[in-house]
Amino acid sequence: MAENTVKGPASYFPSIEKKYGRPIAEWQELIRSSRLTRHMELVAWLKSEHGLGHGHANALVAATLAEGK
Repeated sequence: MAENTVKGPASYFPSIEKKYGRPIAEWQELIRSSRLTRHMELVAWLKSEHGLGHGHANALVAATLAEGK
């Protein structure tokens, strides 16, 4: 029997919502509306402007940028 475990960046989503109190859709909309486009620029921005940890910021950016592919 296969488990339905979430893997990859989305595996961080429950802890991101719990720790920062905002739904993932809000974080992704912030990322999409940013003038920044490069992965690490967006990660740095989330860390400096919104107080996210590196792993959480990286997961959000990776998942959001992957949507367009």
